[in-house]
Amino acid sequence: MSTTASTRPPDTWASGTAYERYVGRWSRIIAREFLNWLGAASGLEWLDVGCGTGALSQTILGQAAPSRVKGIDRSESFIAHARQPIQDERVEFQVGDAQVLPEETASYDVVVSGFALNFIPQPKQAVSEMMRVVKPGGIVALYIWDYATKLQFMRHFWNAAAALDPNAFDHDEGRRFPLCQPKPLAELFESVGVKNVQVRAIDIDTNFKDWDDYWSPFLGGQGSAPSYAMSLSEEKRAALAERIRAGLPFAIDGSIPLVARAWAVRGVRA
Repeated sequence: MSTTASTRPPDTWASGTAYERYVGRWSRIIAREFLNWLGAASGLEWLDVGCGTGALSQTILGQAAPSRVKGIDRSESFIAHARQPIQDERVEFQVGDAQVLPEETASYDVVVSGFALNFIPQPKQAVSEMMRVVKPGGIVALYIWDYATKLQFMRHFWNAAAALDPNAFDHDEGRRFPLCQPKPLAELFESVGVKNVQVRAIDIDTNFKDWDDYWSPFLGGQGSAPSYAMSLSEEKRAALAERIRAGLPFAIDGSIPLVARAWAVRGVRA
């Protein structure tokens, strides 16, 4: 069972519906905890960088009482998906590049990003842009998955994949994204002049009701692991599924109780 980097399709981020089934549903839970931690005042103007399907933007609207929220993402299909369920005059979504934000300098009170930083080619440039568009004294903050250790539903996938295919190791987000740890995150923020930098873990339960609830999102082709899974032949994909299934901690009722961790970082512009 072997898939090389040259033959494996690149990571795909195009279907909002498939993304929601894969990680979007868990993103919303993390977003709530993240906003609780920020504790921002009501009536502020927010920018959501790499907004994806709108999970964080929607949570800001429901929880933070903003005066305005703008979401920016490079995926036209994700932006289209984000617009569909939100009927609120305070929010707008726009296709744009996180590395060159189409916003005026010092124009937002809070600039945030959820689970996007790893997939931006130049993460330092993106954080620099976030700093540029936030007002003096404003909050800059983001969160990313702890792919290497505590994102259990992906760890089960990649551990099984690597056991069957040595090349899978090269596609594992835990190896590809060394930024997903407290020290590198803090250093990144400090390197662009963010002050009062803090980092914390956000842990949540990711309970799957059964095997299909766990496995079917990996067949949606959205993200690294699903892209890898769908690059395999049916026979090899079935072998991978059986290997994963054998290692999962099924409860008596057939559910699969797992946990997931995100690392969140925050600071202010002086």
